[in-house]
Amino acid sequence: MFHLIFAAPCAYVIARWLAPLGLPLAAKGVIALLLLAASQFHLWNRLSSGSVFAPEFPRGVVLALNWAFGAILLLAVLQILVDLGALAAALLRWNPVAIPDGVRLGAAGLAAGLAALGVANAVRVPPVRDVTVPIPGLSPAFEGYRLLQLTDLHLSRLFPGPWARAVVERATTAGADVIVVTGDFIDGSVAMRRDDVAPLRDLRAPDGVFAIPGNHEYFFDYPAWMRHLAGLGLTMLPNAHAVLARAEARLVLAGVTDASAPASGEAGPDLAAALKGAPPGAPVVLLDHQPRAAKRAAARGVALQLSGHTHGGMILGLDRLVARGNRGFVSGRYDVAGMTLYVGNGTGIWPGFALRLGLPAEMTRFTLRAAPRADEPG
Repeated sequence: MFHLIFAAPCAYVIARWLAPLGLPLAAKGVIALLLLAASQFHLWNRLSSGSVFAPEFPRGVVLALNWAFGAILLLAVLQILVDLGALAAALLRWNPVAIPDGVRLGAAGLAAGLAALGVANAVRVPPVRDVTVPIPGLSPAFEGYRLLQLTDLHLSRLFPGPWARAVVERATTAGADVIVVTGDFIDGSVAMRRDDVAPLRDLRAPDGVFAIPGNHEYFFDYPAWMRHLAGLGLTMLPNAHAVLARAEARLVLAGVTDASAPASGEAGPDLAAALKGAPPGAPVVLLDHQPRAAKRAAARGVALQLSGHTHGGMILGLDRLVARGNRGFVSGRYDVAGMTLYVGNGTGIWPGFALRLGLPAEMTRFTLRAAPRADEPG
């Protein structure tokens, strides 16, 4: 069913874009086969690794498949728009309207160009984005405290070791007091990704590097990945917390497991367990891969929740659909009952749909500022 769904846009392109073109039948047959092959990108992924989430092809092939797959989807959308325009014109004129080959070929060129741009945007090492967040009850000792978020690295054949090294270098030179990674480190098993994740060993910040799992860690032997990531020097916070100290002041950094965990027989997110034993009155920064439970976190008094998972929606327009699947949260900053929720666009992206148009990748540097508690004046 998964593969049939992704074949539907290809079928529309063949029927409404390719078939009417003034090309020899043999040429149309070859193009149709190429389109069908590209539309089954995720089937080839499964055959290459056993999982649709981990394409085990050379990086150039993964780039080309993402481009071709993206071009098909974009061309299907453009062809729908062309067909709707032709239908509207026909209704106005009360005569059928023929779509010239030049219009079809122009749509194909535009789709190919946008797909190439989208892939290029997706695979670059992202810049640091600065966000200032007011934290009620923040001690003056933590005024100006800087926290760097990485999320959705998706280390893979598309985002290999050299890309990870470049990300680590940029992150460690960003001047953050602490670095956090909010899940989806990888696509692949420990054996597949051992070299690709190795650069994470060099992530450094004065107060440490903390992380939580994302849903993709559960696709590839969660216990093995938790052990391996901890072995790289990352402090994992699965339903746990750490206390950051400045003299007598405290800031709680808590983490929860992913909402998909119970489907893999693992413990689901438990904020109460994560906060058990935390110093009372200390502001809480929560790491939760998926943003859906933000209202529950706000009700527990969390000051700042950092999430990822959505990749920002990837493409303007598509982000509205992604938001619907994540309770309206898809990209950037939200006020949730007085709590600040920030949904990062992702430092990387799933290699099965690596396109970004209008929603760039990011690593995000948060500067914390004191703000009055909700029950304090002004």
